[in-house]
Amino acid sequence: MVLAKTERKQRIRNRIRKVSIGTATKPRLSVFRSNKEIYTQLIDDSTGVTLASASSRDKEFSSEKGTKIEIAKIVGKAIAEKAKKVGIETVAFDRGGNLYHGRIKSLADGAREAGLKF
Repeated sequence: MVLAKTERKQRIRNRIRKVSIGTATKPRLSVFRSNKEIYTQLIDDSTGVTLASASSRDKEFSSEKGTKIEIAKIVGKAIAEKAKKVGIETVAFDRGGNLYHGRIKSLADGAREAGLKF
């Protein structure tokens, strides 16, 4: 049986969500990647609240030039800085069904460089 690309991605996403559950002390760093942009959120799953978010569409990144991979790294650093302001040091990484490669890996590396622990 051959699955459609979206069905396969949804199965992977569900498998990831089984193990990466966010709490108030260790929220889930959720990543959504579209063709042009990348979005991240720190989510406390126990209350269903987004603690912080960053995306490549934010006003602070509108003047940034570079490839999508370079911008993803900048977004990773931004979400780590916002997490520190809220008082969060460790997170559970949720790659959202995407491969840990390219923009997803670049975002994670940027967040680690800024001091966030996975």
